Amino acid sequence: MSVNPELRTLDVDIPAQPQSLVQLSLLLADENINLQAASALIETDMALAAAVLKAVNSSLYGLKGRVQSVQQAVTYLGMREVAAITFEMGLRAAFPPAPELEPIWDRAARRGLLMGRLAGQLSLDAWAAHSAGLFEECGKAVLFRHAPDHYRSMLRAATRDDELVQLEHAGFGVSHDALGAALCESWGLGAAAVASVRHHVLARATLRLPEQPARRPICALSVLVARWLEAPDSLAELTELANTLAPQADLDPLLVLRALQRTGGRLAETEAEAAAA
Repeated sequence: MSVNPELRTLDVDIPAQPQSLVQLSLLLADENINLQAASALIETDMALAAAVLKAVNSSLYGLKGRVQSVQQAVTYLGMREVAAITFEMGLRAAFPPAPELEPIWDRAARRGLLMGRLAGQLSLDAWAAHSAGLFEECGKAVLFRHAPDHYRSMLRAATRDDELVQLEHAGFGVSHDALGAALCESWGLGAAAVASVRHHVLARATLRLPEQPARRPICALSVLVARWLEAPDSLAELTELANTLAPQADLDPLLVLRALQRTGGRLAETEAEAAAA
């Protein structure tokens, strides 16, 4: 997909989607996806397959036995989660490793997993939700690659993302939410995921969701999951958030809150068990 013409005038490069992910996207677009073909495609890229298996075997997924193949990972987790992990690893590989980016990737993995599973419980598009969570902060990686020293100082100076986007506009003429949405579009993500990435900073600051109704549910999950990750025990605040955001997205606040507590609680238990092992 093409990049927003306004961004073309800026001297900020957006990395191209790896060919393996282009091919995986085509397979995922088929309603009757060939699981063996998708697994085989991931395994043809040895570095990518190794990264996927490392992620699958991490404490985040809490699997009891060690997974030794992509096909086995699909059996345990399902194609959607394995595909999302593959996209996550492909996204990470598109940028040079840097200590400043590690917290971004760690948050992306947890946020994507939570948003995808939460969407599944609410009968929403789980793939769109998972990918939106994964790519939410990818614009920061784009700007860090573009000007590491300058952007490093911005990351240190800003305490919140709404402060960061102001610094980004002043320094680069563009903010990470717009760049992240452009990367999502160029990598072929769906409109709901793109909209969530584009609007997540504003939605979090104002608690107002995008104008188009179809774009609102995934963005609502983004705001809720972000708050849960910051303070999972703040039930009163999460309840207030759910009561504010869910009606805008035509969702039941009580069902949203219950799904978030259930999904988030399972993730917390999994991580606690892994830490104790």
